[in-house]
Order: sequence, then C-alpha cells, then structure tokens
Amino acid sequence: MVTPPRDDERTAPAGDAMAVVDVHGIVTGWSEGARLLTGYPADEVTGRPAAELLEADAAETWRRLRQDAVAVPVRHRDGGTVELTLRACALHGARAEYVITASPSDAWERNLGDLAFQQASMSMSVFDTGQHYLRMNDWACRIMGQPWEVFRHRYFPDTVEDAEHSRGFRRHLEIVVETGQPVQYESWTRAPSGRRMHAWHFEMWPVRGHSGELLGTALAGFDSSEQHWARQRLALLNEAAGAIGAKLDVVHTAQQLAELVVPRLSDFASVDLLDSVLEGEEPAVGAVDAVVELRRVAHHSLNPGVPEAAIDLGAADVYPPSSPPARALASGEVVLTRTGSPDLDAWFARHDARSDKMREAEGHEISLMAVPLVARGTTLGVAVFVRLLTPEAPDPFDQDDVSLAQELASRAAVCVDNARRYTKERTTALALQRSLLPQAVGGEAAVEFASRYLPALSQAGVGGDWFDVIPLSGTRVALVVGDVVGHGIHASVTMGRLRTAVWTLADVDLPPDELLTHLDDLVGHLATAESGTGGEIGATCLYAVYDPVSRNCTIASAGHPPPAVVLPDGTVKVVEVAAGPLLGVGGLPFEATELELPEGSVLALYTDGLVEARTVDVDAGTAALCSALAVPAESLEAMCDTVLKSLLPDNPADDVALLIARTRALDAEQVAVWDLPSDPAMVATARQHASEQLTLWGLDEAAFVTELVVSELVTNAIRYGGSPIQLRLIRDRSLICEVSDASSTSPHLRRARTYDEGGRGLLLVAQLTDRWGTRPSGTGKTIWAEQSLPLGEPSLAAFGL
Repeated sequence: MVTPPRDDERTAPAGDAMAVVDVHGIVTGWSEGARLLTGYPADEVTGRPAAELLEADAAETWRRLRQDAVAVPVRHRDGGTVELTLRACALHGARAEYVITASPSDAWERNLGDLAFQQASMSMSVFDTGQHYLRMNDWACRIMGQPWEVFRHRYFPDTVEDAEHSRGFRRHLEIVVETGQPVQYESWTRAPSGRRMHAWHFEMWPVRGHSGELLGTALAGFDSSEQHWARQRLALLNEAAGAIGAKLDVVHTAQQLAELVVPRLSDFASVDLLDSVLEGEEPAVGAVDAVVELRRVAHHSLNPGVPEAAIDLGAADVYPPSSPPARALASGEVVLTRTGSPDLDAWFARHDARSDKMREAEGHEISLMAVPLVARGTTLGVAVFVRLLTPEAPDPFDQDDVSLAQELASRAAVCVDNARRYTKERTTALALQRSLLPQAVGGEAAVEFASRYLPALSQAGVGGDWFDVIPLSGTRVALVVGDVVGHGIHASVTMGRLRTAVWTLADVDLPPDELLTHLDDLVGHLATAESGTGGEIGATCLYAVYDPVSRNCTIASAGHPPPAVVLPDGTVKVVEVAAGPLLGVGGLPFEATELELPEGSVLALYTDGLVEARTVDVDAGTAALCSALAVPAESLEAMCDTVLKSLLPDNPADDVALLIARTRALDAEQVAVWDLPSDPAMVATARQHASEQLTLWGLDEAAFVTELVVSELVTNAIRYGGSPIQLRLIRDRSLICEVSDASSTSPHLRRARTYDEGGRGLLLVAQLTDRWGTRPSGTGKTIWAEQSLPLGEPSLAAFGL
C-alpha cells in the first residue's frame, strides 16, 4: 500500500529531504525534509543501515543509484510505504560518504489519478473506437448493476436492454470518433424499478495518445433527474396557471384540474365540492369539522370511461370522519395513504361501490393522496389523486408529489372560488334584473307584442338591457327599450332606476323627446350623486308612442339603435330616427320622428347586443336583422325565435333585449269626436251627444256616469281653457272620455271646503271612473277619464248626493 504524504510533507522543498550514507550503507545524517517524507526522526535513523528503509533490493538499488535517479518504495514510519525518487551524490572531498536526496515519485500522482477516477461520484467510462468497454469506475458499475469484469471488452449495445437509449448513446460515441470533437448528450431511461424516468446528461470526449492518435472515447454521466423533475414540476405549474380557471365556471375549473394531473401525477383524479360552492353561496371559513356530503363535480382517468370512479358526476356522497378526504378537510393538510392502511381499507370496506372497485383491482395496491381545496381561508372541497402501484411502476406518492399537488390544488382552489364568486354575483344580478323586467305584461288594444331577454354568457357579467310596454291614455301605448353602459349588479340597479323613471314620466304623458330630456337630466343627477364628478353612468334609450286611432308612431332616440319595421306587404326597412346623445351627456336636444304605420305593421325594437359583435359591424348586423324579420313567421313568438337564432352566436358576449309589436287600429265606429264652441250652453249639447253615441254603441247603462263626466270636463274647458274645445269618446276594452282645450294649465284634484262653490267636479270624476288624468297636446291639454265595461248601476249615495 502506498501512503500519501501529509500536507506538510507535500509542501517541504525537495532539497531539504537529504540523508548521508557512508560506504558501509549506514545512515550518518538525516535532514528535517527526510523526516517529513518518511516520518522518521533523525535519532531513529542515524546509525542504522539504509537498507532497512527500502522495500526493494538494497544492492541493486545502490548499483542503479550510482548511475541515475531511481524510483523506489521507502518504508514510512506509520507502517506504509511511500514512492520516492532518490539521487546519490558523493560528498566533495569525502569519497567514503554519499548524500542521498529524495522527492515524491510520479507514481504516486498516477496512482492518485486512478483512485480519483475509480471513486468519482459520477458515472465514468472509457471505450475504444469500436465502442467496446475499456474501463468503468465504481459508480458506473453500480448504475449498470454488474461488476467491471462483466463489461470488460464487451460491445456497448450488448450490455443494455433499452434499444432506444442504446441507439442514441452509441451514435454519439460514434460522432466523437468520426469528428474527434467532444459532444454533449441527454437521455431519459427508466430506473430498474419504478415509474420515474431518470434524466442523464453525458459529456463525451476523445482520448488521444502522446502523438495525437485517437485511442478511444471517454465519458462522464451526470444523473440530472432531480433537476429534470424540478423543471417538469415548474412546467406543470406554468401550464396550470394558463389552463386552470380559463372560464369562470366551477365545474369546468374542477375538470381542468383533474385532466391536468392525469397522467403526469396520478392515474385517477376526482374533485368533490361542497354544495354551497356550486350554488355560489359563501362556505364556512376554516376547516370543515363534520362533512355531511360532498358532490362529485369532476373526475378523470387513464382509462376511457373512468371505470375507477365509484361516484357518478353530479352525485353526492357522505364521507365518514376517518376517511382520507374527510381528514384532509378537517385538518386542512394533505393526507397521504396507501392500500394496507387501516383507515383506507376500512373506508373502502364500508362503501359498497368502492369495495367493488377494489375487488376489480385485486392484486394491485394503490397510493392515494387527498388534497383539500382551500382559498382565502375558505374550504371549498377536496381533490383525490390515486396512483396504481404495479411491478412496472411501483412508486407511491412521495413528498415531492405532495408539494406539487398542494401547489396545483391551491391554484385550482383560487380559480374555483373566483368562479363561485362570479356565479354568485351573476346570479344576483340576473335575479335582480329579471325582477325589474316586465314579468307579465297584459295585452294592449294598440299592439300585440312578444319579447325576449337573453343575459350575456361572457365573464363580463349581466348587463343593463331592458324593455317595457307601457299603456297610455287614449288607448295609446309606449314601447321602450334601453341599455345601461356596463355590466354587473350596478348596471342592473341603474336599469331598475331608469325603468322606474320612464314609467313615472310616461304616466305624465310627456312626448317622447321631452321624456328623454327629463330622463337625461335624471341620469346626470345620478352620476353626480354617486361619484361627485359625473359621467360614470351612461345609457341609451328608445322611446316610441303608438296611437291606434291615428295610426301615428312618434319615436325619439338617446343614442340607441333605430327600430326596424315590417310593413303588411312584407317590406322591411330601418326607421330613420334622429340619433340623439346618450343619456347622461346633457346639453344636447332630442328630436322626435313621426311616421304613420298601417294596421298590421310590425315594429322591432332591440339593444345593440343583437346587431353588434367583435367580428360583425353594425351595418352588417342590421342587414341580418332585416333579413330575419322578412322571414314569414306564424306568430310574433316565432319571429323572436327566428331573429335570435339567425343573429346570435352560441355564447353571446352581450345582453340582448328584443321587443316586437304588431300594430292594431281602431275602427271609425269606435271613435266619436265633436268640436264645441266656448259657450256654457254647449254643456247640455255635449251631454246629449254623449248619450246618443252610447245608445248607438249599446252602452245605455253607462250613460248616467258618462253624462256627469262629460258635463264636468266640458264645463271646466269652457270656464278655464278656451277654444278650440273638443270632445272625444273612444270605445274599446274600456270607455274613454276626452276633452281638449287651448290652455296648457293642468287641473289639480283638491278637496272642496264646506262653503266653496266649486272644486268638486274633478273629485266627482275621480270617484265615478277608474282612472283619469291630463296630457299636454300641441295646442293645449287633454283631460281624460276611463271607465270599465260593462258598467254597473252607479250608487250616488257614496258621494253624498
């Protein structure tokens, strides 16, 4: 055995290692350098034969030493040997003594290199130019699972079973021989046992002789599996960041998690959530102490049809407290278990479906990991990952798998919670909006109509689209459609405000342009009140009033798409409406457009979501709408369906409101009109005209109340209004009495005092009729009163008469 020199020995100058030997071979001098190399102090060596320190033949060594330097093994004081190069030199003037100088031999350095190669912590091998093994270190033999004698001089492909790995590895050895240049090579091989692939990085370089000739190829192989799997985990997490949560849908997000981990992490995966999460409700904060039931929302498997699933999608299952999923929910930590564990075996045994699945997999063990889904301190459910342990892939889940599963579950839980919050907000906004939209609008004498409202399916949320059919005095009807800028609950609330405001202003019977002016002021006030700066609330609106007596339709728009009309002959056109500013802009006037509609015309009002899209401009969308309206339909309901089917994609990005109305007209026999001079004597004449007309209509039973109403209204017009005065009776589903005059001042209902001579007329009208009111006209105002038909005999006792 060769004993390496100590550090202090290696640093000693060679010239200091000297010994003096006389002609009889006795040591007479010993330097400190010699002590450092051999370990012997001078007093233990001086006087002794030098031959006792040599491991070689003394005579032969002395003979060679007198001729040249000699490398000989020298005994070390610790019992080992040290290879030294000795040189002899006669002392000047003393032929009987020689000075022996010593230095460490090159053999030690060569031996140290051999040891380093053999003991290297990486796989190192040397091949000849034909890819035959010349040498392998201990690490390479350990990896190959055989001693060096098995591989000596064997052809590399004959020593491996992985043909794919063999071809690539051998080809790179050949490239080194062909090019004489070093190469790098990466490969993946399966370990002798286990499912994990091992990643290898090889450095291969040519080995040349002293004259430069190529003798063979050397290589060093590094097992980079840990770095490889770390990169794979990072890649999986990066993919999860882009894949999980792409849609704000709870079930879809859960399914994305299950599909992502199979097969890269597990053979089977399932996701079970609390019912409150699916309903968009707020789950309890913290861990779940007692699980009543969880609902299966997603699962995925290596095998088609997911035969491992014991619970169907959408079904609920009760998890006992000792089961791994329940323990994960209760602790908030990952539960790792496998077949043979008492808790897992007991859980399977108590569940018939799971017991059947285990019997089907008899002979195979499983490794199971239950990972709680926790986001923002709220427990949402649990993900279960299962790995089937087979002879080909016997690796159970380890701590690296647990860390990866925790990170994936954490990201998925946040996405599930985001989807839950979105579902809750969207459900709330949609419920609010639907409650604000007309629930059941009765039929009107002026129009027959059908409507549709479709909320957006995009992540932007529910918008603020609305429509209305508002009955007005004189059998007229108002058709309204509008759209609040934005989405979500705020848009729905704003829509409700505007819809209420439109009803209030319509009750005043304002013309469409004036109504939009007042509505514009209201939006400006709301914006200022909410933000202090204004401009945060915007909306569009189209308001149309149709009169079945004159068949005139008056339309005003506040930045809203114009309506389309289908004439009785089938012609479809877009109504040219003056486009006013959006509500809330303020400072700009609104203009009304009037047109006459033949009876049976169809008017289509809609929001921009019907005709606008990212890939379709407004003109193309409007043309498509006209084409859809031109298609013959059995009913207005069918026409609505045709329009939506023709224009909307499967997942519309914006809300859509559609209102289609077919106009009706009153016959001339249903309307009676008289122009009256401003003379009090004409009150009796007016009562006579009304009585005679009611007789013609067969409404004699209504004559008494109608004469009282006509008398009061005409008297007020003559006394306070002035010419021109007009009396009009309309018979439809009710009896309407209207009196118009030149004054724009509207009367007000008041309670007359005991000694007042007047003030009881309007009170009498209000008590005798169902409804009454006033509306402005182009030359003054109109006072109207409406009675239900048929009308029973009135009781005047109720009025103190």
